[in-house]
Amino acid sequence: MNVTQDLSFLSLISNASVLVKLVMLILLGVSLTSWTYIFSKMFAIKKARAQTEIFERNFWSGGNLVELYQDATSNRRGRDKTGSLERIFEAGMSEYHKVKNANKASLDASAMLDGARRAMRAAYQREMDMLEAHLSFLASVGSVSPYIGLFGTVWGIMNSFRGLANVQQATLAAVAPGIAEALIATAIGLFAAIPAVLAYNHYSHDIDRLAIRFETFIEEFSNILQRQSR
Repeated sequence: MNVTQDLSFLSLISNASVLVKLVMLILLGVSLTSWTYIFSKMFAIKKARAQTEIFERNFWSGGNLVELYQDATSNRRGRDKTGSLERIFEAGMSEYHKVKNANKASLDASAMLDGARRAMRAAYQREMDMLEAHLSFLASVGSVSPYIGLFGTVWGIMNSFRGLANVQQATLAAVAPGIAEALIATAIGLFAAIPAVLAYNHYSHDIDRLAIRFETFIEEFSNILQRQSR
């Protein structure tokens, strides 16, 4: 009965060495931060996808580009009211009109088109940076956490075998609690790493798909502007 109590999960953690406890605490903090980013990124990507679909539907419905631009600029009261693709469109239209108004005497179609494309590319990079925020942290957690846990495990096992030096007769019962305590660090490391790796791979795929949609829109919208500037 005492053996079962001594080998309970909480008992093993409380009886672990100071360094192993520190490793567990670090991994617990990393895991909580990772889960925070996982949920926040899930909602952010879901929102970005929904906003992109709404704007694409409005854009390709045959509406007036000027009206779409005015609607986008009127929504600048808050960033949450416009999606990434709408902000890319707004950047292109804004630069297109600026160059057009600055060259009324001698309209240069290529200058207007190049300016609009550069503005959309710059907006595209800003949006991608926002969507990819914290992904590197998830990748780091997925790759480093198992090794941090393994370090705690190795240290705990080493202390267990060092303790056997003061025992005349070494038995499995004597070393088992120390090994069990140490192995908890590896378990916590894997608990932190596995969700982070899965989330990183899933979100990277989703963001890549959004990036393709953004780049395709930039090219298609550039073609529309090119036809209008002739």
